[in-house]
Amino acid sequence: MKKTQSLFLSIIVPAYRQEKTIRRDLQRLDKTLQQTPYKYEIICVVDGQVDKTYQRARQLANRRIRVYGYPTNHGKGYAVRYGMARSRGDIIAFIDAGMDIDPNGIIMAIAHMEWYQADIIVGSKRHPVSQVEYPFLRRLYSRGYQLLVHLLFGLNLRDTQTGLKIFRRPVLAKVLPRLLVKKFAFDIELLAVARYLGYQRIYEAPVKIDPENFRFTSTIRWKTTWEMFIDTLAVFYRLRILHYYADNNHRHWRYDSELNFRINTG
Repeated sequence: MKKTQSLFLSIIVPAYRQEKTIRRDLQRLDKTLQQTPYKYEIICVVDGQVDKTYQRARQLANRRIRVYGYPTNHGKGYAVRYGMARSRGDIIAFIDAGMDIDPNGIIMAIAHMEWYQADIIVGSKRHPVSQVEYPFLRRLYSRGYQLLVHLLFGLNLRDTQTGLKIFRRPVLAKVLPRLLVKKFAFDIELLAVARYLGYQRIYEAPVKIDPENFRFTSTIRWKTTWEMFIDTLAVFYRLRILHYYADNNHRHWRYDSELNFRINTG
């Protein structure tokens, strides 16, 4: 891994229906990263041009902030992969628009990557020093889902769904072409496939949830929960039964030129 000060960071920001906050979000992220020794780029991907999110994000486009968009909503997983395919960084992260997660968490995650010589760092609401409070029902749901993830994939993580993760570039170069999930279980597929391909050094880092930007509700959308459960089982089926993600199945991977990840950093 390169010395920390010489790292080039790519930060992907997937956005959907964020016309009221997207300018503030990108400005806050840019200001945070300006306080670091790293060179960086911010890549905002507007996942479906259904409001003025794209137009307002484009107003901030400059040499550090690039903005992409497409007409139809495909899901967060698609948007993140779309941004990653256009990234140049040695370290590539994504953080949800809305900035409910304090963007300083990116700097903490990079420090954890260096400490552990990690392949992947996962932001976790359940990390012992995370600053977050959320309702009992959601904590119970989260623990149940993570138990399922551990049983199916062997991932020893307490939280896989928080919208902050960072990766070394070679990990994504090998993993991204194999992925299929565009929506609910994108994070699980990415992490499970990375582990399957030998990237075992996956660790958690703390996050701080900004209460001014985010409010947990006690309501769980059961339709979304069910769809995520089905997507998760589908990942398990492809991984353990079909061996779809194995190297010798490369001819069967879906190829999308817009999502083709390039290993070069030039």
